[in-house]
Amino acid sequence: MELDVTDENFESEVIEKSKTIPVLVDFWASWCGPCMTLKPILQKVAKDLDDKFILAKASTDVNQTMASKFGVMSIPSVKLFKNGKVVDEFIGAQPEESIRNWLNQKL
Repeated sequence: MELDVTDENFESEVIEKSKTIPVLVDFWASWCGPCMTLKPILQKVAKDLDDKFILAKASTDVNQTMASKFGVMSIPSVKLFKNGKVVDEFIGAQPEESIRNWLNQKL
């Protein structure tokens, strides 16, 4: 499952949902080259692991409040939420294999 989240629905779509299923949030921007590289990789992994987690995308251009609240200093910034809290994260574009290994350890 994949969804776009905003400052307005972040609480319900990320924090609340992460209490029942992990939510992976990709903080990104349209002008960010590494973000555009990472996006299809995350989408492919999310599709392959469909029932294991939700992929949420948050544009930092539009959703500055949540990006600031969760300490996003550089993008892409990917944070894994479980039980309403960030349990792990990585910054920058990563190869698919690294993301899969990282997720397999966390899920």
